[in-house]
Amino acid sequence: MTPDTLSELSGVDVSRETFSRLDAFSEDFDAWANRINLVAPSTREEFWRRHVIDSLQLIAIRRDAKVWADIGSGGGFPGLIIAIALADDRDSRVTLVESNRKKCAFLQMAKAKYAPRTNVVPARIEEAIPKIDAPEIVTARALADLETLLSMTRSWLEKSTAGLFMKGREYVGEIEKSRTHWQFDLVTYESRTAADSAILEVSKLAPLRS
Repeated sequence: MTPDTLSELSGVDVSRETFSRLDAFSEDFDAWANRINLVAPSTREEFWRRHVIDSLQLIAIRRDAKVWADIGSGGGFPGLIIAIALADDRDSRVTLVESNRKKCAFLQMAKAKYAPRTNVVPARIEEAIPKIDAPEIVTARALADLETLLSMTRSWLEKSTAGLFMKGREYVGEIEKSRTHWQFDLVTYESRTAADSAILEVSKLAPLRS
């Protein structure tokens, strides 16, 4: 992988400095993943495509956004990769919410080395969200079905926050189910890393009146 290739595949202009941070992070990630379960083992061999490019594509969708929050951050995808990519932008800040103690330790290590302005919140999502100012963008990957994500983040999405939720092949059914309880604006983007997956940009959330 090179900076130019990463830029082309992700749709984000990745500087050599950012690429160096991501490359160093990949080594730390591999070392920690040998000790704790950060991602599915089957995806580790495709680290750059399955995790880095997959995460960076969210910045390509919302290049204007400065304030991000990632819920259920786990091994750092997509939130930590976004934070590393935005580390040189002093106006940007990223909050990572994760309740697992071991994964939080990993996120804190990576924050200190690669994205020091990142805020790691070691708490359950329902406890953390009321304590965090509404971001411009909230992200989640492989966390829950869309209806659950909307319920989790409704206090933000009912304001000016937009959600970028990374979904697999069942996303159409999840959208249909969610619309039985919620109304919202939706833009669907084809994933750059998986032909049967999508990123759902959700905004202007409101419960349906019975």
